[in-house]
Amino acid sequence: MTFRHVAERYRAEVIPTKAHNTQRMHHIYLNYLLQFFDDPPAPFESIKPVNIRQYLDWRPFKVSANREVALFSHLWNWARSKGVTDLPNPCGGIRRNKERGRDVYIDDTTYRAVYHAADQTLRDAMDLAYLTGQRVSDVVSMDERHIVNGALEICQAKTGVKLAIAITGELAVLIKRIFDHKRGLKLRSTRLIVDAKGLELSRTGLRYRFDKARVAAGIAKEVFQFRDDRQGRFGEGHPPSPSAIRACVGDDDGALCTQAQRGEGHAYAVNCGALPILRSGHIF
Repeated sequence: MTFRHVAERYRAEVIPTKAHNTQRMHHIYLNYLLQFFDDPPAPFESIKPVNIRQYLDWRPFKVSANREVALFSHLWNWARSKGVTDLPNPCGGIRRNKERGRDVYIDDTTYRAVYHAADQTLRDAMDLAYLTGQRVSDVVSMDERHIVNGALEICQAKTGVKLAIAITGELAVLIKRIFDHKRGLKLRSTRLIVDAKGLELSRTGLRYRFDKARVAAGIAKEVFQFRDDRQGRFGEGHPPSPSAIRACVGDDDGALCTQAQRGEGHAYAVNCGALPILRSGHIF
């Protein structure tokens, strides 16, 4: 049995169970893995740790190579669980490429420059991302129907973590502004972020608007990306505790904040400065 046979079965059985954007990326990762392990076709059980190292060296984009090897590792473990092989995972003990994370804090001058160049739709999205601390994909999915008992309920697309953010303070002002703006539009969508016609906006459409505003503001892509709004905001003033930040953004694995402990199934009430009071966990 070749690597392609196992990979295509994984593509058909496992990838469709993932979130939409994760599916898209995993198809790309798998295609790169096939370029290497299917030219010529490699017997699945012939793949050794040295071949994983060779793959990491072969790929010119080192961070992408790490993600692709992570997918290979998951694929191998899945294959073991299905009885395809009983050999140990060849990724074990292989050091991945060094990565340098985006250590970014967006200062007020940079943020305001892009904000002032933005249209109303992008401003609403930037404010909503800033006040809720959510990913771009979750911001564009926020909906009027998710507002229940004075809270904005969110189920994060990437992690499945459920949050309920109390609509108070600045967030309450923003929600009212969005509702007032939408009332004057011709078309009607229940999404909070809509375009000038009133139609819901896709993640791609939002990114296009952000890129356009950033260029107009004269800000380089390396300096400010929309996703930085989620991380840089916690550097301002006196940041809340690690556990508070993780509760606010649904950060189970500590990617935004380390050394925090989160009680699954419990609710939190924390105040994270610019963030409204928020609860997280299995609460709805």
